[in-house]
Amino acid sequence: MSDSDRLIAVLADVERHVGELGWDQPARLFALVMTRDLLEMEPQLVGKVPFTSQDALSAVEQDEFTATDNLFERLAQIYFPASVDGVALTLERTFLPSQFEGEVPADEQAAVDFVRTHPEHEDVRVVVGVLRSGERYCLARLKSHPDDLLRGEDIIPNLPEALAQTLTEDIEEPEDR
Repeated sequence: MSDSDRLIAVLADVERHVGELGWDQPARLFALVMTRDLLEMEPQLVGKVPFTSQDALSAVEQDEFTATDNLFERLAQIYFPASVDGVALTLERTFLPSQFEGEVPADEQAAVDFVRTHPEHEDVRVVVGVLRSGERYCLARLKSHPDDLLRGEDIIPNLPEALAQTLTEDIEEPEDR
């Protein structure tokens, strides 16, 4: 199984899991690990975690994760060790079709209220994942079209890059004084 196939399969599992919890869920962060490695480290999970192939990935939710007002800043504070093969994030957002962009107020809070209450707003749940190998993928489901699953690499701009940074140890050297 290719890295891309593995990533898409685990993201579909994550989307299904989060979808079972309904809408209006907080952002959730998942470490992606090889299932065989997870079962080796946590033998009590044998029989509880599906083991479909030698190179399948499993998602391990990071229960302590809470998103802040600035998701990108929050992700910049996180680093996953080498034992983690990838990372996935689920989040929900409300947006307006592009024809209404000119009507959105400049004030941030007024814009949020405007979008949330506009009769044409759409709610979307996205699942974004990246692997250390560089693979990235996104899934999205519109609340208004629950049977359709949108797919692509760049559904949410910049988020895959922010997730990839959680897999890169960035050690800053102290400046010479």
